[in-house]
Amino acid sequence: MASTKKAIYAAIIGNFAIAVTKFIAAGISGSAAMLAEGIHSLVDTGNGGLLLVGLKKSKQPPDDRHPYGYGKEVYFYALMVAVLIFGLGGGISIYEGITHMLEALDPEHTIHMGDPTLSYIVLSLAIVFESVVWYIAWKEFQKAKGDASAWSFIRRTKDPTIFAVLFEDSAALAGLVVALLGVSLSQALEMPVLDGAASVLIGLILCIVATALLYECKGLLIGESADPDVMQTVRELVQDDAAIREVVRGLTLHMGPERVVLNLDVKFDPALEAEAIEAAVDRLERGVREEYDTVKYIFVEAKGLAERQRDGQAGDGGAAPQPAH
Repeated sequence: MASTKKAIYAAIIGNFAIAVTKFIAAGISGSAAMLAEGIHSLVDTGNGGLLLVGLKKSKQPPDDRHPYGYGKEVYFYALMVAVLIFGLGGGISIYEGITHMLEALDPEHTIHMGDPTLSYIVLSLAIVFESVVWYIAWKEFQKAKGDASAWSFIRRTKDPTIFAVLFEDSAALAGLVVALLGVSLSQALEMPVLDGAASVLIGLILCIVATALLYECKGLLIGESADPDVMQTVRELVQDDAAIREVVRGLTLHMGPERVVLNLDVKFDPALEAEAIEAAVDRLERGVREEYDTVKYIFVEAKGLAERQRDGQAGDGGAAPQPAH
């Protein structure tokens, strides 16, 4: 998690500095693409702050109202980031671009193209700075994904902040290249409409990135199971216990990036006494937590004990021990 924060802090500092210079350049040159880039960098700065808030809130301990903790706070704030990228970043960029294009195509309206020198300088420096920020995010992403492919890791990871920062930085870098092309082509060809078209393209890039992030956050908020490898390892660990006849079913649910609920439906040896079953349950819980410290809550349905309870009630009406959980 510390490495994720490192990437976020780098993005916040870089995006804020770049946003200020872009707005100054946009005011001087009158470039719609530069204005779109300024808005983009400002939104990215705020998004970094939201991700930090989400990480902090997700660390709150469980309480009576939220017995499984606040781990899903990070999913909510990542969703907000996606919405802001789509609405403020993408939406405003597209709107500004279309407005600029309509003005450029209006024969009764003349667009005075300012000196683009400052825009070239700002965009070139921004590309350099953004490349550094992107490299930091990429290195942290590489460290987190290990040997897995980028796409499979994105699909399987339960921490959206890891790829959200990389998505933002990738979109920012692509947008800068588009803005530089838009400004240079509109000046070289004396076609202001190309500057507006660049702004629209920047907005579309942001909308695509936001849609991908929204899709991933939606699945996490609804509730996703742990990695299949985790459940497979847990099954093998439980099945190896001498007290277990069969693992009937295993269910997992992420309540946050590092908070998993595990439900096990197992069949114990019917010959075991209640005390032996309770000892086996404790043994299984310790084994699972030693293997995966992210599994915070474990519930075990003891089939063998439940069957003996029914048999005892049918045979002599006596009370039987309750299933272990």
